[in-house]
Amino acid sequence: MHRTDGPATLDGPVRPGRNVPGTATEASMDRKRVVIMGAAGRDFHDFNVIYRTDPTTEVVAFTATQIPGIAGRRYPAELAGPLYPDGIEIVAERELEALVRDRRVDTVVFAYSDVSHETVMHAASRALAAGADFELLGPRRTMIQSRRPVLAVGAVRTGSGKSQTTRHLAGLLAERGVRPVVVRHPMPYGDLAAQAVQRYATYADLDRYDTTIEEREEYEPHLDAGRVVYAGVDYEAILRQAEKEADVILWDGGNNDFPFYRPDLFVVVADPLRPGDERHFHPGETNLRMADVVIINKIDSADPAAIDAVRASIAELNPRAEVLTARSDLTLVGPAIEGRRVVIVEDGPTLTHGGMVYGAGIVAARRFGAARIVDPRPVAVGSIRDVLERYPALEPLVPAMGYGRSQIRELEATLNAVDADLVLCATPIDLSRVLTLNKPMTRVRYDLAEAGGTPLAELIAPIVRMARRPAPSGTGV
Repeated sequence: MHRTDGPATLDGPVRPGRNVPGTATEASMDRKRVVIMGAAGRDFHDFNVIYRTDPTTEVVAFTATQIPGIAGRRYPAELAGPLYPDGIEIVAERELEALVRDRRVDTVVFAYSDVSHETVMHAASRALAAGADFELLGPRRTMIQSRRPVLAVGAVRTGSGKSQTTRHLAGLLAERGVRPVVVRHPMPYGDLAAQAVQRYATYADLDRYDTTIEEREEYEPHLDAGRVVYAGVDYEAILRQAEKEADVILWDGGNNDFPFYRPDLFVVVADPLRPGDERHFHPGETNLRMADVVIINKIDSADPAAIDAVRASIAELNPRAEVLTARSDLTLVGPAIEGRRVVIVEDGPTLTHGGMVYGAGIVAARRFGAARIVDPRPVAVGSIRDVLERYPALEPLVPAMGYGRSQIRELEATLNAVDADLVLCATPIDLSRVLTLNKPMTRVRYDLAEAGGTPLAELIAPIVRMARRPAPSGTGV
């Protein structure tokens, strides 16, 4: 069972000002000045649990990357707390050096995921050259303790199969009479204050919160199974509300980040289609080293040598972990694709910062006999065209980018412009709920199928026993 000791709490003394290149030496007992590098996820969480109520530290800005439309906004005062009556500005990451110099920043905190170790150290070099310290906040300080047992799912890379693993585990818990409540890693792309705590139980909730395609991809399969999902911005407030209706908190991680809640069992998914990435991406390697259980997924699509390479990494980096293998089973829902010309929609983040050049849609088109995969590039519009130009190695497909209404319209226009017989949709949602398409759609469903190792049902048995005990009184962080 995985348990990281110690509370999420402030630690470290107040430090005087530093010699910053291009400025005079200053020594004062003013608040330490911090910039948090992020992508509208862990950065906000780290602020909430470490800095929000700390009178010795001032977070002067967040920087933003990966997610469009975040820079230029503010982290609102309602979430930032009384020390920040005007909120906190969010600026583009390219402005980091200017921020450090102009705002006399002492420390740059790196707080986003699914980047190479080299990328992290380039960020460190930028911060150091500008005169600041560089810091990563770890699990002991940032994980929140729950009153209910926590089963957490993470991964070594985006697109490894976290979501299907979470769905599989939720089903196993439900079969044993235990009620899981899913808490999803943040995807706050709208009004941050209004999104502080979000509870999804029906499709009406998806409309009420004006959810993006990226959010729907994670939430809809759970709603279809009758499960409640929480997400938002303030993850302690989310946890305390979720605990009221959960036997088990089921943490569904985002990208390859490590959990916000202290897990009693940590299941990490590895991807043999990208062998070696488990050793070279942050914080996926952290997850692999912390894992209680590692699932080598997609063995039905991977080369045996690649599977062996991932297994060797696990043996070296975390020999105590239980190792399982699994398939990602594909099924089609909708008109047959055999002999048809198809335009393929794939999960967007898997292809962008996840680094894959194809996904389940390409695999399904080839496996189930599509006559031709039609290239969307000649007719792609707006931000969809921009993404395809930015990632020229992608196979002929459309990434399901839908971070806002304008991008959703551009996705719709692109798919409608492609001369194909049908849309082969390999995102986890029913796109027809948010797009009006001029051709039929067939959906690709992919589910985890255990193939080898100790069954997950046995490994979660202690979680089930814990869930059947009365919840302890009191809370802690």
